[in-house]
Amino acid sequence: MNEVSVIAYFPDDPTRTYQLVQWLPVLDLLHEQHPVGIVARDPESATLLRAKTSLPVFAAPSFPELSDLYAGLDAKVVLYCNNSMRNFQSLLDGRMMHVHISHGESDKQSMASNNAKAYDRVFVAGEAAVQRHAAGLLEFDTSRLVRTGRPPLDLRPAPVLVPSPRRTVLYAPTWEGDAEYNDYTSVDTLGPDIVRAVLAVPDARLVYKPHTKVVTSLAPAMRDAHHRILALVDEAIRREPDAGHQSIIGGDILAIMPDCDAMVTDVSSVGLDWLYLRTDRPIFITDRHHDAERLRREVPVSRCADVITDVDFAGLAALISARLEHDEHHLARAAMRHHYFDDLQVGDSTVRFLNAVSELVTLRDRLLGAATSPDDGAAITA
Repeated sequence: MNEVSVIAYFPDDPTRTYQLVQWLPVLDLLHEQHPVGIVARDPESATLLRAKTSLPVFAAPSFPELSDLYAGLDAKVVLYCNNSMRNFQSLLDGRMMHVHISHGESDKQSMASNNAKAYDRVFVAGEAAVQRHAAGLLEFDTSRLVRTGRPPLDLRPAPVLVPSPRRTVLYAPTWEGDAEYNDYTSVDTLGPDIVRAVLAVPDARLVYKPHTKVVTSLAPAMRDAHHRILALVDEAIRREPDAGHQSIIGGDILAIMPDCDAMVTDVSSVGLDWLYLRTDRPIFITDRHHDAERLRREVPVSRCADVITDVDFAGLAALISARLEHDEHHLARAAMRHHYFDDLQVGDSTVRFLNAVSELVTLRDRLLGAATSPDDGAAITA
């Protein structure tokens, strides 16, 4: 069996593999220091991941198979990119350090849950995440939080958009979440109107890039609104074939952002990715809950953005045009970037991440050695 020091654990079906895929290039770098293996619980996810990485991918559908695999690998650290219920089967192994790395930094309520208490460490982006956990959880030990920034944002994927003389406005909405409390999408409430407004901005190119789960949503309102947006974009392409309007359904949004001049998005990791990478460009945040005070309190990035609650078609088009000409929130965004990502520059997050994992590999060996070598000489099994 392959030598593995670090496991990247993924328990879910292929529709959620995007959560781990963003980490694969970072895991390649980690692999150079500590051998990395990916453990998938869904055979189809394992097949998909094998097509995207040269790292070893192990499939362990059942709990006995997972237990046998862990015994054979004898790894030291397990990384979790989500809070799937099946994470708890992996967490039963007491011989390894368990680390939550997430698949984005955002202000969604799900980002600070009691699930965090299950892990030995939780890697977070910066001060905002620390405050989010401290404020949202009872008796949570914040010493478990390790500030590593957002390593996937250090990557430089190949550009997707062709150069254009037009100003490019990206509409990148999130999906509806698993429950009402975690629903921040604008697709079913504002989406088509936002698209119409952007298309009305003079000399602008619209790029529609929804969250991957918008495309596969089974909610009728989401599905219908998404299709209306696609139709609006197709109509705009027919009307202005040289404008460059387009819908991009798959692929990496980080490959799109560098060539955009403004973004409209929801409360999601995408907005904070933009804040980190495109601090000098305007951002618009939607508020489907129509609660300005809650948004300001729970979503600090909204304080350096224009908030969209309802769409006055002409008014939103004029506002976007105005921000493209004069970006009055620029200095506020620079300060807010520090709040979310400390003083990290592009490249620093990866260094922090690699160092943090290395420290845990060393710590695990020290702790396990102490546990199996007691003073009386009797071995203690994990």
